Amino acid sequence: MARSAKATPSPRAPKGAKPVSRPSFWGRVAGFALLGFLVCGVLLGGWLYSWATEPQPKPAGGYVQLEPGTVQQLAQQLQAQGALDSPTLFVWLARASGKDTQLKAGRYRIMADISPWLLLRKLSKGDTDELMVTLVEGWNWREVKKTLLANPHLKHEIAQLSDAEILARLGIVADSPEGLFFPDTYQIEAGSSDLKLLARAHQRLQSKLEAAWAARKPDLPLKNAYEALILASLVEKETGRAADRPLIAGVFINRLKLGMRLQTDPAVIYGVGESFAGDITKAHLRTDTPYNTYTRNGLTPTPIAMVGEAALLAATQPADTSALYFVARGDGSSQFSNTLDEHNAAVNKYLR
Repeated sequence: MARSAKATPSPRAPKGAKPVSRPSFWGRVAGFALLGFLVCGVLLGGWLYSWATEPQPKPAGGYVQLEPGTVQQLAQQLQAQGALDSPTLFVWLARASGKDTQLKAGRYRIMADISPWLLLRKLSKGDTDELMVTLVEGWNWREVKKTLLANPHLKHEIAQLSDAEILARLGIVADSPEGLFFPDTYQIEAGSSDLKLLARAHQRLQSKLEAAWAARKPDLPLKNAYEALILASLVEKETGRAADRPLIAGVFINRLKLGMRLQTDPAVIYGVGESFAGDITKAHLRTDTPYNTYTRNGLTPTPIAMVGEAALLAATQPADTSALYFVARGDGSSQFSNTLDEHNAAVNKYLR
């Protein structure tokens, strides 16, 4: 006789387990959308990376000049000057890298094809094209101006300006620009104005002059710092030997105190001007000009050259000496004398 089959008990979930629910339709949609965004982001990032690392043609002339502005404005300037094909991508790259607020204006040298990424780094570091301009001790204003105008990497604003206009543009109250700039080597951005360089050189001169004047010896026969600058220029042109500068300044100070004429040849030569041919003559010494210290008492109306710090210190802290005369020995040094007889003997020895 057949037995009746027993019913198989249905499996039961473990006690306390939560039932598994399948994602809803909208959940699946959101997941696919997120995945799509991630894929698009990766593709976009790869495309941006490819563009950022691909060299672009160098700009015409190998330079770009960027004026201050936002990252968008700088990108547009780069495109206008042929250094960039897509300002929009450059802005995205700058913002994605966090360099969008670090970009600096200036003149940049780009002599080879460069990728947008390297260009971005160059701008963020401020790696501008700079040049060195040297103004030499003893140069007069005519030589300074000629040197600046001959530099092809400077913007020549002084070319069409008179000396009075140059002084006005620099905010300097003076009758002449002579001696009002400090001789030094200046690092300046290529493409900058020659006026900008002169402003720096004048500021440096003022700082040095004020410090020297503040530390001056008492009882100098000088009315103000400008007269100290004039005296320093005479000292600068009289010798290149450092040890002689305070002594030469001491001779000039002694003469000023006694009312003697300074009788310094460099001042006479300066008064002759561009017509001076290289040899000073008796006719030069007798021809009266505002700078002829053989025919006129006191200091010259203006400095006759740019002065270094050593000449400034010599003029404001001259040596204590009783000498009233000096003559060049021919080796760069000078022979100092207390009396006219001693001086004439030195002249016969070293010049005749």
